[in-house]
Amino acid sequence: MAKGPGLYSEIGKKTRDLLYKDYQTDHKFTITTYSPTGVAITSSGIKKGELFLADVNTQLKNKNITTDVKVDTNSNLFTTITIDEPAPGLKTIFSFRVPDQRSGKVELQYLHDYAAISTSVGLTANPVVNFSGVIGTNLVGLGTDLSFDTKTGNFTKVNTGLSFSNADLIAALTVNDKGDTLNASYYHTVNPLTKTAVGAEVSHSFSTNENTITVGTQHALDPLTTVKARVNNFGKASALIQHEWRPKSLFSISGEVDTRAIEKSAKVGLALALKP
Repeated sequence: MAKGPGLYSEIGKKTRDLLYKDYQTDHKFTITTYSPTGVAITSSGIKKGELFLADVNTQLKNKNITTDVKVDTNSNLFTTITIDEPAPGLKTIFSFRVPDQRSGKVELQYLHDYAAISTSVGLTANPVVNFSGVIGTNLVGLGTDLSFDTKTGNFTKVNTGLSFSNADLIAALTVNDKGDTLNASYYHTVNPLTKTAVGAEVSHSFSTNENTITVGTQHALDPLTTVKARVNNFGKASALIQHEWRPKSLFSISGEVDTRAIEKSAKVGLALALKP
């Protein structure tokens, strides 16, 4: 696969993962098993307050074709078929959901040394057409992300982004929500041996004139244990510890406290993922 600028969704992703990935205040359990024929079956359950949600995902890989079928507690059936590299640098994704007859979608992704393009179209009479593209290299990239509703003739999404990266620093600047939101993010690797990193994200809304600032860090206590922490300008502070107690099996505990309302109870989340 080409080592180019990456898809538009990867602009700022390193910072987002540092600041938001694996943090939760719910209780989640995931177990993955493999059949003798190579089918992967993943069962997940999550408790949100008094509500319990579950789903079962089955994945089958045959050469360059991957088929995912997921059923959730609301009796929705999600199917995704991915064909990897039918031509060099190309990926084709077909997805639909039952019983939603309007959910069918075909997506094409193309990765090149100096460009990354993703386009999708809904399989309806008046589909929503999505297009995102990035030009540049693995060091600097400039991209856009658009959605056009052919039924109304309007753009429903207009985003642009710029990214810069080198060995230990990644910076990104995006303009989202049709120009209403300006977002800047920064990620810096302090020590690659201990996976120590710091990151920050600043978001400004022009319509509300509100700023959101989030800073965070991570550090590996040992090769199997990672701790993370973050805080934002609204006084919400969170911490997380994740331990890989066996290969690919993770236990995570995270908590969030509102420092401006310290009398309120802290929110605590647990996650357990089991893989053979």
